[in-house]
Amino acid sequence: MRILLLLPFIGLLWVPFYNRELPELFGFPFFYWYQLLWVPVTSLLVWIVYRQDARKGVE
Repeated sequence: MRILLLLPFIGLLWVPFYNRELPELFGFPFFYWYQLLWVPVTSLLVWIVYRQDARKGVE
């Protein structure tokens, strides 16, 4: 389950993937809203991994 924590690193470290302006969302270029989208996604992934570890009793 901890492998899910690699997703934000992969999604944000590969800059050529999101280094563009289109498509826009509410006037924000893709470059900005893609990065900002990762904030709640990363929080959700951390929460999921935490809950799984807490159920298993991992310290």
